[in-house]
This record gives sequence, structure tokens and C-alpha cells, in this order.
Amino acid sequence: MRKILDAALAEFGERGFGESSIVGITTRAKVALGTFYTYFDSKEAVFAALVRDMSGQVRDYVAPVFAEATDALDGERRALAAYLRFVVDRKEVYRIIDEAEFVDPEGFRTHYETAAARIAGRLREGAQNGEIRDDGELANEVRAWAMMGINVFLGLRFGVWGREDADAVAEHANTMLRDGLKA
Repeated sequence: MRKILDAALAEFGERGFGESSIVGITTRAKVALGTFYTYFDSKEAVFAALVRDMSGQVRDYVAPVFAEATDALDGERRALAAYLRFVVDRKEVYRIIDEAEFVDPEGFRTHYETAAARIAGRLREGAQNGEIRDDGELANEVRAWAMMGINVFLGLRFGVWGREDADAVAEHANTMLRDGLKA
């Protein structure tokens, strides 16, 4: 199944959902058409599985960086830098997630909701540890979604459109989170 998902990533990433085909995926994977249908019923099914897989890959790639964090915001800086490095090597993730809004709306929503929930959990823990303000659960959720938006658009600008030093970009974003925009 891994070969098929990797081939689907390449196929959908290069051609988009509409122009991709099961034959294109199986050709890239170097597997028989029947092998595809052992795991997936349709092009839509492999796309949905790919969205879940990409979400899991981002989570698994970023998760280990928290072990060395000095506090909650340092963890977020490290997470953003890791995410940017992930995107540089897997630019097609943006096209796939964007198309998921229309091809797999439930997967699209789940991708963002679970990412925001992970960030909110980290912020909640940081507040419990006295590392960041605790302004209540609504504020925590707003911050999580805002931080995710920062990550997504910095990934687009500095990971997909132009490669910059991931640590430097993450440091600038982290300074904004720590200090706000005050003079």
C-alpha cells in the first residue's frame, strides 16, 4: 500500500486530481491494476487515504522536535521550522490539501481540525505550566487556529514558493508570538 500512496502523491501532486488516473498511479507504483483495487475502490478513495497519510506524516515529522523545547513557544518555533523543512521536500502536499477541500471535504476539515487540536493541546499545557497566558478555552482555540494559519502560509511562501532558512523564518514568527507587534 505504501508504494501506491507514494505514487498517488507524485501523480496528484504533479497532475492534480482531475488529470490524474488510477493507471497513472499504478504505473508510477509499478503495481498491477488489481493490486490497486485490493486496497482502494476508486481514485477518490486513494486520494482520501493520501490526505490522511499526509496529515500523519506531518504530525510524525514534527512531533519529535518538542522533546528539546525549553518552553511552549520554543516548541512551536521548533515545530514551525520542522514543518518548513518538511514542505521543502514535499511541496505537493499543498496542492493535495487544497484539492481536498473539493475532492474530500471531510478529510480536508479533519486535517485542519486535528492539527488545530494538537496545537491547542500544546498551548493548554503551556498555560498549565505557567509558560503562556491562560485566557480561557475560546482564546486557546483562536490562538491555535491563528498559529496554524501562520504555519500554513509561511509554509506556502517559504517552503513551496521560495526556500529560506527554516530556522530564521521560524524565529521571526516566534518573536511575533512571544512579543506581539508592539514597538
